[in-house]
Amino acid sequence: MHRFFLTGTALWLALPAGAALSLAFAPFDAWPLAWACPAYLFLLWQGATPKRAAQAGFAFTAGTYLAGTYWLYHSIHGIGQAPLLLTLFVMLALVAIMAAYTAFTGYALARWLAPPGGLGPRLAPVLRLLLVFPAAWTLLEWFRGWFLSGFPWLALGYTHLDTPLAGFAPVGGVYAMSFAVALCAGALVVLLGEGMRARAAALALIAAVWLAGFVLARQTWTQPIDGPVSVAIVQGAVPQEMKWSAEQRDATIDLYRDLTRPHLGTDIILWPEAALPALAHELSEVLNREWTLASEQGSDLVLGQIRYDFDSQVYYNAVLALGDEPQWYAKRHLVPFAEFFPVPAWVRNWLRGMNLPYSGFRAGDSDQPALQAGGQKLAVTICYEDAYGSDQLRVLKDATLLVNVTNDAWFGDSTAAYQHLQISRTRALEAGRMLLRAANDGVSAIIGADGRIEATLPRFQPGVLTGNVQPRTGLTPYARGGNWPIVVTCLAILFIVQCRRQRQPVRLTESVSE
Repeated sequence: MHRFFLTGTALWLALPAGAALSLAFAPFDAWPLAWACPAYLFLLWQGATPKRAAQAGFAFTAGTYLAGTYWLYHSIHGIGQAPLLLTLFVMLALVAIMAAYTAFTGYALARWLAPPGGLGPRLAPVLRLLLVFPAAWTLLEWFRGWFLSGFPWLALGYTHLDTPLAGFAPVGGVYAMSFAVALCAGALVVLLGEGMRARAAALALIAAVWLAGFVLARQTWTQPIDGPVSVAIVQGAVPQEMKWSAEQRDATIDLYRDLTRPHLGTDIILWPEAALPALAHELSEVLNREWTLASEQGSDLVLGQIRYDFDSQVYYNAVLALGDEPQWYAKRHLVPFAEFFPVPAWVRNWLRGMNLPYSGFRAGDSDQPALQAGGQKLAVTICYEDAYGSDQLRVLKDATLLVNVTNDAWFGDSTAAYQHLQISRTRALEAGRMLLRAANDGVSAIIGADGRIEATLPRFQPGVLTGNVQPRTGLTPYARGGNWPIVVTCLAILFIVQCRRQRQPVRLTESVSE
């Protein structure tokens, strides 16, 4: 079997193996592929030259992102109306960047973290599979999640949100989950190809990881505070192709008004990202009317709304909370090639979405306080910035509920909305707080502090999701330490291996794999 993984055919198969990994994520949730597919890459990396290891890593991740982010085509070309060739260039550039990270990881493992001397011909490969490769994979995900603004999509940990391994999320975040999954992938390779003692060790490792996840999942890290709060999440389901049409403006305003009125009296009423198709100051009469009616009935209105700041003369993708007084939150992580354009001005005119005339936003401050509504403090994120889990940790010491407003209509009827929902569920689990999710065309949801979906609305249908949510206080271990504990652990593993490799070989009389 090992000879096959040295062939050109095995190298080319890394591309479909990586593509198959996308099926481990929502909505397919074929989580065993999160073991099998990385295991295939680990087999290619075992004993490979630096060049071959880089090629394998590039092909594998290219397959994952080609299959896992195909929906960008609909966003950039279908909605944004960018030229076809430019659309393909942008998509392939993203895939190439993500794949280059894995290529470098494979190269580094083969070039600088080859099997340490003195461990014997059988023990060294086993330790690489059970420690080195999982640590390197986890560091890779963490790095690509922040470097050059980052793209923390399709992290391996998300695939196991509905398994006992979800217990690692409130302890070490999604990257701790990724490490646990990668450990299982490495152990799978050992089970398939090593000696009896090594197989027993791999099986014991899998059992220990799952048992630890099961025990951690039964822990309660945060505490209820006060009584339940009533919420109403409004889903307008306005097609993106129509949303910014001048003829659609009054109809959209009427839609949200008519959906909201029957639910006045609810503690918190939540509208999605950029709910009304105009700037906030252009809607002052509408917003003041809705605010007055909501206040008279004891409701606070929280809505996504585009804001123009006259002092700085910039636009913000923002959330407005209309409670005792108006409060603003401005989106911190903007979407490249949609909300800002990191390209020369002459290219910008091609890329600027014609159906979103106010694209070209400025990012909000990194340290923004929780918004107050319904007697609660809301930790707010807009659209895909909830994929940056550690960015939200600072506000958790005050926040009692999480809120995400989004407009996944940009991606049509694709897997993007379900992948995004999976990310939102993980944020709730990491924080130990319930999350209210308002999406223009779905998936709007009420998510429990354990990451489970408590209620949802059908996609592409206008409606209102109502329910009672329990505010919580306290901090999970992840909320206290963020990503650093798992990052330091993985760095320590690689550092120890590198130090061991530089020592003089020591003859061992026995190998665990004999």
